[in-house]
Amino acid sequence: MTTKRAALLMSCGLLAATSAIASPNDILIGLDQKITYDANGPVNSGPGQDAVLIMDVSNPAKPVIRASLPLMNSLLGPPTNLQITPDGKWGLVANSVVMNQDGAAWKTAPDNKLFVIDMDAKPPKLADTVTVGMQPSGMAISRKGDLALTANRNGKSVSVLSIQNGAVKALGDVAMEQEAAAVAITPDGKRAFVCLNLVNKIAVLTIDGGKVTYDKAMDIPVAFNPYNIDITPDGKYVIASTTGAGKNNNDAEVIIEATGPHPHVVDLMSPGTGPEGFAISPNGKIAATPLLMGSGAKASDWFKTKGGELVVMSVGAGGKLTVTGRAPLGGLPEGIAYSPNSEYLYVGNYSDKDLQVFRLVSGKPVQVGPNIKLPGQPASMRGPAR
Repeated sequence: MTTKRAALLMSCGLLAATSAIASPNDILIGLDQKITYDANGPVNSGPGQDAVLIMDVSNPAKPVIRASLPLMNSLLGPPTNLQITPDGKWGLVANSVVMNQDGAAWKTAPDNKLFVIDMDAKPPKLADTVTVGMQPSGMAISRKGDLALTANRNGKSVSVLSIQNGAVKALGDVAMEQEAAAVAITPDGKRAFVCLNLVNKIAVLTIDGGKVTYDKAMDIPVAFNPYNIDITPDGKYVIASTTGAGKNNNDAEVIIEATGPHPHVVDLMSPGTGPEGFAISPNGKIAATPLLMGSGAKASDWFKTKGGELVVMSVGAGGKLTVTGRAPLGGLPEGIAYSPNSEYLYVGNYSDKDLQVFRLVSGKPVQVGPNIKLPGQPASMRGPAR
């Protein structure tokens, strides 16, 4: 950890006095310092200040940062480019893009790196860097903890990785023919579902050990731009979060029956505009999304808003989502994660460089304490695979 970053964490009261051992109470937060926003929208700048934070939520109402690693991270992609193995010992972080200088300007270019973090080291450290497909975005680790998949947007593929005793090895790529934005693995480890965002479909992968295959005939048409995806803990339903409506038009959560020979859409609902972040609680009873709304728009756009909004939904029979509560959020809310007991929610506000903590009370989000300042812009956030 750099001296400057450590000092900032200490001043914010976030840095733990000692580095605790890895546990299922950890959450990863990816900070992207390369893209900022002004009145005209996003502005690219040079690299060098990104970081990945490890946040301990053993006391869920009072999270603390127990480590900070100077690793690249990107806002460009769903905020699910990182995850922790179920035993809490290893963290995987996919980096989507790098910045290359072009005269006085900076331009993005696809990256192909997956960082492996030893969460049990004192302090936690980068253990390995693995090459995957181009522009890895959403990723997923199996419940067993022996397999990981990355959805590669520029590579139009899904990379398959084995995890054995902390060693992460790339096994190869599955060609998808289309841009792949996010991926989720079923609890039994036999299937995965992939967001083919540009063609508005969800692909179905079959998993047999380290062998992963794709049958295009099983593609499931959904709403515009499926960008994020999660699966209920019982494996019965996949929920794809779509973000293609744009300009303050309501987007959709698409519920898919995930079992049987032909997974298919069974329901659709709209929580609001811009649900890039989306996650189902560990107990499977709650789903939540931080809506971007117009917080990333230009100042001159009619749909511009200062902040976003948190939407909490119950997950009912047939996977049906019903809104149970809402709460205001800061600018450009992206990452979202739960406490292990599903009673607390954490949301990162990218533009405001802070974190909001909510307790779920009868399905309603109640903020706990003031916003917590972070030493950078939180682009992604996730806990252990479950």
